[in-house]
Amino acid sequence: MPHRDAHDVLVIGAGASGLAAATALHAAGRDTLCLEARDRIGGRLLSVPAQHPERALDLGATWFWDGEERVRTLVARSGIATFGQHLAGDTLLQEATGVRRLAGNLLDVPSRRFAAGAQRLATTLAAALPGHTLRLNTPVTAIRPDGDGPLAVRTPAGTLYARHLVLAVPPALAAERIDFGGALPSDLVRLARATPVWMGAVAKVVAHYPTPFWRRDGLAGAAFSRTGPLQEIHDMSGPSGEPAALFGFAPARTLGVGAGEAVTTQLARLFGPAAAAPEALHVQNWSAERWTSPSTVQHLEDYALFGHPLYQQPALDGRLHWASTETATEYAGHIEGALAAGERAARSVLAAREGTDGPATGLSRASDAG
Repeated sequence: MPHRDAHDVLVIGAGASGLAAATALHAAGRDTLCLEARDRIGGRLLSVPAQHPERALDLGATWFWDGEERVRTLVARSGIATFGQHLAGDTLLQEATGVRRLAGNLLDVPSRRFAAGAQRLATTLAAALPGHTLRLNTPVTAIRPDGDGPLAVRTPAGTLYARHLVLAVPPALAAERIDFGGALPSDLVRLARATPVWMGAVAKVVAHYPTPFWRRDGLAGAAFSRTGPLQEIHDMSGPSGEPAALFGFAPARTLGVGAGEAVTTQLARLFGPAAAAPEALHVQNWSAERWTSPSTVQHLEDYALFGHPLYQQPALDGRLHWASTETATEYAGHIEGALAAGERAARSVLAAREGTDGPATGLSRASDAG
């Protein structure tokens, strides 16, 4: 008989949730394989080098906050350097009639950032996995149940088999890109198709400068805009202001040809002539990311669907387990939510295999805090 590529568990997606699930399952002794459609790990954890040793600029997730103990524990255990978000200074408000300066930072709150970029969390999690357990450039195209036997998972490179699946991608993306052959309940399909993708409908723009010149003027780097294209702006400078950067969010549908010029014109209007000429300008349009956002992403607006009860229940006779930050019941949309969803999916797999409804071995109670 030909060899079948079979495993205990297949994890689909190597973002924060998928890697959290894969590392927990591997630590519990399960034969686990993690499949990632991209040529990199991290998903919406995406950082680019900033020409400073051990420094990076985040084009995806950026912050974590007090109370997010999973992130804090991972950071402490791994020795990842973090620092506080810059808060000092005044806020700018851009209106059609001009720019107003408002006393104090009215936009940012105490939070922490990752000195080497948020993607370092993903590489840290992946480092706990043997190299052969992570396959890049391997999108999943179809999933088929086979009676009481293993699930068949089709990829362009061939078919794999597993007793359990962890689906660690946005539900709306899975519903559009993966052919389930009608095996999923109709109410679950409707829910998945309607659930928004966190950051999926936005573009994040990062402007890298030689120095954080706005701080010398007593500005926090924080700004609101009613005219755009960036609707909110934050200081993204690293520790001690190096590398120096501002970043902002814009609705992806409003950015077209010439977006870079429109952004630098806006930044100059807000922060002065020095803002017109960044050393580098990064425009990350998450709505155009094939492996993040479905074609319907601009129309998905019901964020109350995050953490829906159906995502807490395994599908396909208890063999398909939902993960991704959109399915988290706490901190949905945050890195913390992604880690929580991945851990919950791993516990669900282990409980199913061990025939218990209680906490499964291989995951400590400490990891369930938050």
